[in-house]
Amino acid sequence: MARELILDLGANVLGVIAESRPMNVGAFVCSCGGSCEVDLKEVRNGVRDVDVVASSELLCQDGLDAMSQVVDEYELDELIVTAADQSCRRRIRAFVEEKGLHPEAAEFVNHREECAWVHDGDAAAEKTARMINATAAGRRAEAVSRTVAGDAGETVGVVGDPTVASSLADAADVTLVADGRDFGHVEDLDDVTVERGRVVDVSGAYGDFEVTVEARVTDDCISCMDCVHEGPDDMVTAAPVDVDPEAPDGEWVDVCPTDAIDLDGVTRTFEFDQVVYPDGDAPAHGGQLGYYTGTVDADAVSEVVSNLGGIEKPQFLDLEMDVCAAGASSQQGCTACTDACPHEAVDRPTVDEVSFDPVSCQNCGACTSACPTGATKLREPSNERIAREVEALLTAEDDDGGWLPWGSDPAIDAEVVAFVCSERARDRLRAYGRRARSDDSIEYPPILPVSVNCTDSVGEAHVMHALAAGADGVAIVGCGGACLHSGPDPKAELVDRLGTATRDLGLGERVAFFAPEADDPSAFVEDLSRFVVETVTESPVPSDGYEADGVARDDDHHPAFNSHGWTLESVRRILDHVEPERDVIRGLKDFGRMDVTDACNLTPTCSTLCPTGAIRRTDDADLEFNHERCVNCGLCEEGCPETAITMHDGLDLSLLPENGDGEDPAWSRVHEGEMMECVRCGKPFASVGTAEAVEAEVGDLVEGIAPASDHSIFEYCGDCRATLMFQGGEA
Repeated sequence: MARELILDLGANVLGVIAESRPMNVGAFVCSCGGSCEVDLKEVRNGVRDVDVVASSELLCQDGLDAMSQVVDEYELDELIVTAADQSCRRRIRAFVEEKGLHPEAAEFVNHREECAWVHDGDAAAEKTARMINATAAGRRAEAVSRTVAGDAGETVGVVGDPTVASSLADAADVTLVADGRDFGHVEDLDDVTVERGRVVDVSGAYGDFEVTVEARVTDDCISCMDCVHEGPDDMVTAAPVDVDPEAPDGEWVDVCPTDAIDLDGVTRTFEFDQVVYPDGDAPAHGGQLGYYTGTVDADAVSEVVSNLGGIEKPQFLDLEMDVCAAGASSQQGCTACTDACPHEAVDRPTVDEVSFDPVSCQNCGACTSACPTGATKLREPSNERIAREVEALLTAEDDDGGWLPWGSDPAIDAEVVAFVCSERARDRLRAYGRRARSDDSIEYPPILPVSVNCTDSVGEAHVMHALAAGADGVAIVGCGGACLHSGPDPKAELVDRLGTATRDLGLGERVAFFAPEADDPSAFVEDLSRFVVETVTESPVPSDGYEADGVARDDDHHPAFNSHGWTLESVRRILDHVEPERDVIRGLKDFGRMDVTDACNLTPTCSTLCPTGAIRRTDDADLEFNHERCVNCGLCEEGCPETAITMHDGLDLSLLPENGDGEDPAWSRVHEGEMMECVRCGKPFASVGTAEAVEAEVGDLVEGIAPASDHSIFEYCGDCRATLMFQGGEA
């Protein structure tokens, strides 16, 4: 049973709910000094599957001592913390270091811009708890990397230029010094540390620069935005929060809940290996190694990168090429990965194979969502991790241990899972949250977010799994025309296909794509609200604790959570709760249906080429097809010498083994042949079609080779044909 204990911290109360779990994970919830209106108790009550849940009004400051007690008492190894502001996160990371925990022990949930500031109180509390649950589930499914690269030689300070900072972020440890600028509407800074302050001095040499800055706001700031709203116009920046040196004193200074405003100014010094300062003065006529001023173009950025010490790029993909369906025997098969990759990181060295360039890979995941067999997989986040996060967002456990959508009285009426691009789309939603602090019109339904590298990484398997787990709808939230990878409308084709699939399944409209604009939240709010409120209805599939295995059958040798097997598993779960509109579910590309014409001569080409064992020839000269195994790679159609095979997209429910009959219901006959029996020994040795085709091809060349026989040489089996020739052609 869970137990609750309260640690009194004066003005701040740390409420704790704890239960015995096998993992030492703690969740910590904060209301950001009262600026974040979430019911801390409701959040605590909604969190599950962690060792301890604690809350505080100002966790990252006054609550740290009590947090330390909780970490010690429960011997916590990992922390999930609601912290939206970078300064708060830095304090938590420093706390983690002081406690001797692993540097990556803390993971953060944005309960403010993504919950409290854009949803009503009850929904915000419930969504925050669900997001904590999903984070915990994701960490259990995929451990955080335990390798940490050293900072020496890799730190770069960029002054006032967010574009340069963003372009360097993938290669270096970048700090962007604001220098009085406001980056509230700037995107692509997730991997950049942003510091407030104006530069007053730069000194040092390559590998040992010091940049001194002066600010009017201290590190006690929690970015509550009160001073931005109450301060003098155009003299207080929002991101990061800082005050113009010319700002007048006044009562507005007293609105800060943490007394972080210091109009006398505070100075700090940062150490960097290299400095990019476009507005700075060159320290030497010919420039100084590691110090870049003036126009910073692509060549300058490349030079910064080349001067970094020992940087290694992460490996984004896991490859299992033994299950790849790219081709065989000089025949081209599946082209999904090469067609999908927007960075030319996938190539075909020969017609029947593909190769991946890990250096060119940009971690968008397009190839992984397109691959039907699981030959290419994202390392982070893996499909299994995404599955566990989705399942945790959709489920909860009541006091009696039963699984319910969210207790008996959920605040979130429509459970819409949102796959959100972690590049620009999520930045824009956070920017909407900041604007919503002072604009009540920016409020949208509480979608349940799952962060993905890019919406390119979302495929039919992800969407169908969310629906199988009980989601009422699925929103794919990407960058639209501003996508860094695939350009405009990258998921339009996917949404169209899956709309067809959900209608055929009897689910109606359940999937939509949204691209929040950088400067105008109104269109996103209107479109999303229409989808959630007017389009989506309650799903007939319950959110009852479903947990996917990621496979369609027990004997499948492909990796778990491959697109084909995972999708089929999800469809079967959905079919337990719906009456499909059609036998053939259109729109699912990873399933093929085979048509074979009378031109088939039962040559073994198709069954030999098939990478998933979905085609076989029987002793009775029939050709059989296993729809459950087929990934629609097209290799059989491409390689058929008689061009007798045509493949069609779509999942035919009547061809699945659970709907079939006979001794082996997974197999269906697609061509009925006839075996030719040897005229000498009576043994069946080839199909009639094959024998006739061979005779038509080479019959003229062997005419008269057995003149004493009353039969064509093609009517004998191989053994009898050899005997016939040995005996001089006498039958």
